Amino acid sequence: MDGPTISRSVRRADLKAVGEVRRALRELMRHRCADGAAEVAELLITELVTNALVHTDQGAEVSASLAAGRLRVEVRDYANRRPRPRTYVPTADDGTHGRGLMLVQALADQWGVDAPDLGRGKVVWFELERGYDVGPA
Repeated sequence: MDGPTISRSVRRADLKAVGEVRRALRELMRHRCADGAAEVAELLITELVTNALVHTDQGAEVSASLAAGRLRVEVRDYANRRPRPRTYVPTADDGTHGRGLMLVQALADQWGVDAPDLGRGKVVWFELERGYDVGPA
């Protein structure tokens, strides 16, 4: 994709890095998107990065790009297990877990999981098509 991009490496178990990734995405999108679109993108990138850090034993590579009216975010981790959205059933001890991919599935225009290198991890990605302006901020 041709347009503004960000790329970040997140170390294993560094949940503080989630906020930095969210801020970088916000800066990428500043002045380039309609009200509300940045908040959706921030929520979804937070879910994917947190999942990669909580459910794998290694860090993650995060990238986001704006082009042709579309935002694409990719989070690569090094675990082979493919994530799947699950049906959320609220329980007393599960108030904050189990909804991440459900949110991605519900709010993204497209999303998926690719395994580019068999046995060497996966990329979970989403796209938002909201008519972003990719010109100078």
